[in-house]
Amino acid sequence: MDDGAGPIIYYWGVIEATFNIPDWKNLVYGWQVFVPWIAGAYLLGSIPFGLLFTRLAGTGDIRRMGSGNIGATNVLRFGGKGLAALTLLCDAGKGFVAAWLPFLLAGPDVAYFTAIAAVLGHIFPPWLKFRGGKGVATFLGVMLGLSWKAGIITLAVWLIVALAFRYSSLAALVAVALAPLFGWFLGSPQVASIAIILAVLVWAKHATNIRRLLSGEEGRIRLGSADER
Repeated sequence: MDDGAGPIIYYWGVIEATFNIPDWKNLVYGWQVFVPWIAGAYLLGSIPFGLLFTRLAGTGDIRRMGSGNIGATNVLRFGGKGLAALTLLCDAGKGFVAAWLPFLLAGPDVAYFTAIAAVLGHIFPPWLKFRGGKGVATFLGVMLGLSWKAGIITLAVWLIVALAFRYSSLAALVAVALAPLFGWFLGSPQVASIAIILAVLVWAKHATNIRRLLSGEEGRIRLGSADER
């Protein structure tokens, strides 16, 4: 380790071993196995259920309403509880399938990448010029697919914070921030490392929400009728 890259390689090896991160060489040499699964998970994750359901229901283009997000929270505000519940279920479902099915049929190393790919597909769908949702429901589905115990606890935290404070964004931020801990203790180090990567993505997508929360301008969840935002 005389060159400058030596310490980086060493510490990356420690991280890789601690979190059981798949060796990148497996992905390169086994691309015939990995690539179809990863591509399939990305395409599954990219299905914009919120947009499809609101259009089919005659609500219009959800991207032009409220926050412009295609996720369940914005659908709730303008499409109602039924469409929001369906959107939440399907967005979580595609994350669950993208994590659980590859784990079952191809092994944990493939599932590692498909879990991440599904959330990336939801956040950056090619059909919508890579402007998708914020990945929360798909994240929750991925956690359930990788470790049902960690997934249920993460979902419970999300629900408790949402009901207690009526901020969907706050519930999401708290739940995904704690998910790596749940993944570590109730799942495996590999689940924890996936949760860390996805939590960074979800937090980055919530940058505007974080600013609104800090300034007291964030819209609250309203179950009785359409929201103002």
